[in-house]
Amino acid sequence: MYTYVVRVVRAEEWALVKDLRLLALRDPVAPLAFLETYEAAAVRPDSFWQERAAGAAEGAAGVRQFVAETEDGQWAGTVTLLLEEAGTVDWAGFPVERRQGHIVGVYVRDEWRGGGMTRALLDAAVDWAWELGVERVRLIVHEKNARAQGAYRKAGFIPSGRTVPLGQATGETETETEYEFVLERPEASDR
Repeated sequence: MYTYVVRVVRAEEWALVKDLRLLALRDPVAPLAFLETYEAAAVRPDSFWQERAAGAAEGAAGVRQFVAETEDGQWAGTVTLLLEEAGTVDWAGFPVERRQGHIVGVYVRDEWRGGGMTRALLDAAVDWAWELGVERVRLIVHEKNARAQGAYRKAGFIPSGRTVPLGQATGETETETEYEFVLERPEASDR
């Protein structure tokens, strides 16, 4: 197996950002893992992907996308961290009570799963969040996405008790739910 490095995307790599996102949206668990569909993402213009890459590249304010790049140049995984400021409202309509990081878009190619890449990507995002001085990092995970929940727990995230209802699932009478998992900033003495 190849080795890899985790690094921040560069603005000019927008086509690679697009390709990896489209691959992620084709994953069998994509409907549980992402709010966006492949069909919606595939028709977005290049300008969308250019802005997305530039907005999450080194030096961008409030967002950072990390990729795991193999020694042969393949992008094998990704994660994005969004900065959420206290006093704002998040995507689900909940008030943001304190400055925090929000991890989204976690994806690792099948052939790289189980070897620690997800943890390395999460660690890079969390390290950046701590550099920004946030108090905690959170993510939202679907109740049926057990694989992702296991990976997040291994990285130190724990359920906060907050749930996000997703509305009526197709053909089901019950509402599907997502769970918030959090990682609190360690005390200075713990580092």
